[in-house]
Amino acid sequence: MAITLERADPQRRYVLSRVDDANAFLDALPEDYDAILCDFNMPRFSPYAALQILVARRCGTPLIVVTRAIGEEAAVHVLRCGAKDYLTKDKLGTLPQIIDRVMTERRRVVEQEQLGLELEAAYRRLKKLSARLVVAQERERTLISRELHDQLGQTLTGMVLHLHAAKRAADPDAASTHTDTAMEMAQGAVSQLKTLSFSLRPAQLDLFGLVAAVQSAVHRIAEPAGLKSTVASRGTEPKTLSETASVAVRLVQEAMNNVARHANASQVWVRLRFLPHDRIGVLVMDDGVGFDKNELLPGQPSERNVGLYGMIERTELAGGRLHIRTSPGRGVAVRAVL
Repeated sequence: MAITLERADPQRRYVLSRVDDANAFLDALPEDYDAILCDFNMPRFSPYAALQILVARRCGTPLIVVTRAIGEEAAVHVLRCGAKDYLTKDKLGTLPQIIDRVMTERRRVVEQEQLGLELEAAYRRLKKLSARLVVAQERERTLISRELHDQLGQTLTGMVLHLHAAKRAADPDAASTHTDTAMEMAQGAVSQLKTLSFSLRPAQLDLFGLVAAVQSAVHRIAEPAGLKSTVASRGTEPKTLSETASVAVRLVQEAMNNVARHANASQVWVRLRFLPHDRIGVLVMDDGVGFDKNELLPGQPSERNVGLYGMIERTELAGGRLHIRTSPGRGVAVRAVL
């Protein structure tokens, strides 16, 4: 067999190791062999025993039966048991081609197995993301409901009460006072509605583009919090924005809220990058106190990290990835590519 292989391709080097019983075969398996050549009739071993050992050890090295003579029934049986091919010794000239074929098939099987594992992992991740999407949607609906009830609902209720009081008042001055109060509350309700509408989808995004919408979002949060803010962009903003543009605004809003509430920062920087194929890069940095990622992001959402996990979920559902770089005392950098 060694001579046949060398003659078939002198440029290729074959290394053959010989074993003749089960113990020696077991000892040789940890080596990284490309193929196993096995005689059909041996006094202390057989291809069936070798195949059983390969299955038990979960070894995928292909086994080829090379024998002097073998009946058709025996050949079919050994192939059904797991042998990749068989060859009679009077046709050893075809051995290199058979080895190449079974090795190619083995590589294809390994690639399919790897692809199957990747697909299974992607499916598990998709199921997890789908479940988290439902939770995130319910969480956002709860927040919107609370905003409507606690702020807008109470303001409208107060308006109705003052209007009824103005209608019942016998004194014109008192009626005028109640009417003026109701008008002030109506203006407050309009302002609350605009704020809620902006948090859901800024009007500037459709009218003036992403950079203007991000600047407005940053200004709305940074000014009341006393933060110095800088918004910069690179690249050319497309005339027609993709759906991920609204996700970029929401990420900036959430990151700015985290800075205002927790970072104890004095300055924040926001950078946008318009990349090829409608991709958008978002970077939000601050000079605040930072945090310990291992402590705050242990792998499960909780009340302490619900905002950060919301950003991660939103980015992944938009087909992007979000990275958070921070350490205690050194600020936070949130980077996403959508």
